[in-house]
Amino acid sequence: MAVKRSRAEKKISYDKKLCALLSDYSQILVVNSDNVGSNQLQNIRQGLRGDSVVLMGKNTMMKRSIRVLSQTTGNEAINNLIPLLVGNVGLIFTKGDLKEVREEVAKYKVWLLKI
Repeated sequence: MAVKRSRAEKKISYDKKLCALLSDYSQILVVNSDNVGSNQLQNIRQGLRGDSVVLMGKNTMMKRSIRVLSQTTGNEAINNLIPLLVGNVGLIFTKGDLKEVREEVAKYKVWLLKI
């Protein structure tokens, strides 16, 4: 039987993951995720697999991790992400071309028709 992790352990794990991604990847795409279903998000992650990583999470956790990382490393440029973390957003980390990543994500966009 798997051991259930505490809330604090989950937060520490998320912080380490975000800090590692911010350190490893040179480009970040901020995407709005309003009205995105779990299956749609799974398809996007599969489409981006290999060269990009999708990270979703609580905005307050992301902001805190970015502030702490900025202070410890002295990299003030990552603080520019903080004002963008409003509402339902996710971060796509990539080393490739941002235009190609944006086009790949756009393939999975679902259009709603109002009649």
